[in-house]
Amino acid sequence: MMNGRKSAKTGREPLAGGRKKVAWQDDGDSDRKHLTGREVERLIEATKSSRNEARDRCLFLLMFRHGLRVSEACQMKIDQVDTESRVLHVARLKAGLSTTQPLRGDELRAIGAWLKERARMKPTGRTFFVSEQRKPLHRSTVNLALRKYSAAASLPLLAHPHMLRHACGFALADQGADTRLIQDYLGHRNIQHTVRYTATNPARFEKLWR
Repeated sequence: MMNGRKSAKTGREPLAGGRKKVAWQDDGDSDRKHLTGREVERLIEATKSSRNEARDRCLFLLMFRHGLRVSEACQMKIDQVDTESRVLHVARLKAGLSTTQPLRGDELRAIGAWLKERARMKPTGRTFFVSEQRKPLHRSTVNLALRKYSAAASLPLLAHPHMLRHACGFALADQGADTRLIQDYLGHRNIQHTVRYTATNPARFEKLWR
């Protein structure tokens, strides 16, 4: 895990290995608010052989597949993850709709690997994701990890946690899910927050001009 040193000028923690941020890593380089499916894959692949591989791989995969906000992921309790029934009990914040969602095979494998590592760490609390200090994972740690893996994966932008939630919405729209289903899956109270995913989906226009 990255240490707690901060730049005297910016107050920000440096990138892993003391690397300087290059031009394409500037947060203002892109107005895009989501990652593509391939970028998510590259981000997850970048966790391989890293210091917290099992945790971060599981974290990013669940955040993407279930459209988790960073706080929802950090506050997730171990009893929300039911590997026997192959479901995840998603507790939405912001008065959103909480749902029980199926877990796929690759998610179960990632969960199993993390639970094995978590058991070795012997944390005292019931939080599913924990830090190296065996405390509940903090959102700032997730932010820093995403920045590090964005650089390692040579993404054209620095990813932040909400990009994984948006990536989930666009991926579901690409699969043909309707707006109401995506609304329930992401727990949106207002369907206007969901429309962005389906309104711009090119599949809507495939039958035009035929």
